[in-house]
Amino acid sequence: MARPLSDEKLREAVSALLAAGGNKQAAADALGMSASTLKDRLVVASRRGLHPPAVPTMPGFEITRLQSGPRGTTIEQRPEKGEVFEVPDGHRVKGVSSFVGADGRTIASWVKTQEDIGQREAAMRAALDGFKDDLPRASPAAAPKHTVEHLLNQYTITDHHLGGLAWGEETGGSDYDTRISEQLIIDWFTAAISQSPPAKRAIFAQLGDFLHYDSFKSITPEHGHQLDSDSRYPKMVRAAIRIVRTVINMLLEKHEQVDVLMCDANHDPAGGVWLREMLSAFYENEPRVTVDTNPGTYSFIEHGDVSLFYHHGHRRGVKNVDTILAGKFRKLYGRTSFSYAHTGHKHCDELKTTDLMKVEQHETLAAPDAYGSNWMSGRSAKVLTYHKKFGEVGRITLTPEMVSGRAA
Repeated sequence: MARPLSDEKLREAVSALLAAGGNKQAAADALGMSASTLKDRLVVASRRGLHPPAVPTMPGFEITRLQSGPRGTTIEQRPEKGEVFEVPDGHRVKGVSSFVGADGRTIASWVKTQEDIGQREAAMRAALDGFKDDLPRASPAAAPKHTVEHLLNQYTITDHHLGGLAWGEETGGSDYDTRISEQLIIDWFTAAISQSPPAKRAIFAQLGDFLHYDSFKSITPEHGHQLDSDSRYPKMVRAAIRIVRTVINMLLEKHEQVDVLMCDANHDPAGGVWLREMLSAFYENEPRVTVDTNPGTYSFIEHGDVSLFYHHGHRRGVKNVDTILAGKFRKLYGRTSFSYAHTGHKHCDELKTTDLMKVEQHETLAAPDAYGSNWMSGRSAKVLTYHKKFGEVGRITLTPEMVSGRAA
């Protein structure tokens, strides 16, 4: 794309015209350009008020033609055009289409762009680099010596919005950025694991929106809402992988079996895909880790006589998610006596007992950003303990203030 002309070049054209006594051809010859090029530059100079005398334009119009004659300068004005086109971030020019009249002249043209594959590959390389980062517990942990066979601990995290930005002075809450977010989740898991029972099985239940945005643009993928973001996308990707690897290693020290769920959600649908698939490949040779690679919107885990269901909450909420879960997974639902559904999305707690199951919507640990501060909700995350025969038998709720500094 052509760059906009600088004021310096425009002033040069005006000065040449004045030196030539108003003779456009002589001015063009002096500058080594065609008369039409000089004319175009003088028009732009007039728009910017650089061509004396400055000619005022009507609101919403711009100067498109200047004509000098015995009676002075006449101008032609037409409705103002849009801003100078800039290729969107993360895209490249794919081609140009033109609307041509019967005389073969261009009436209008438009630029077509597509996602820049180079930038997409850069994000994937950042993800791969994230798996190489050193961790506090880099070596695989040995299996714990003692666990309780019939128990399962579900570590429930939702809407963590890694890469989000909150300014406490504006929101009335706490500051939040990538560094704070990473430290908070590690602090929480440190405290939660130490306080939970020694269950044989654990679920890392990440209910979605783990990442605040899903590409090089900090917007929601579906509706294009602008987001308050802290970081560059590759930096956020590396932090996400570092967090998840650290948490899984911590869980392996406590539990014999670890199930990993990364739910589909509205802020990071693509991020959830690559995170699930890469974790599955990374732990392929670790029999104690199972990563759910289900690409669908709804997930489940079976634990004895207990069925556990997971959905971010952006498609179905507390009021109606139970029916689709019972319908989609009717065999599992039919053979278990206790059923629980877990959602997030709305950043606040709600628990409902329906005719089919208990449905729980969970709070987030993340501090609200400027948009989120328009609603009031608490900040917490829970460990829920399930017994194979008796369903839920315990829960621990921990807030950011309760866990601060625990991983230090």
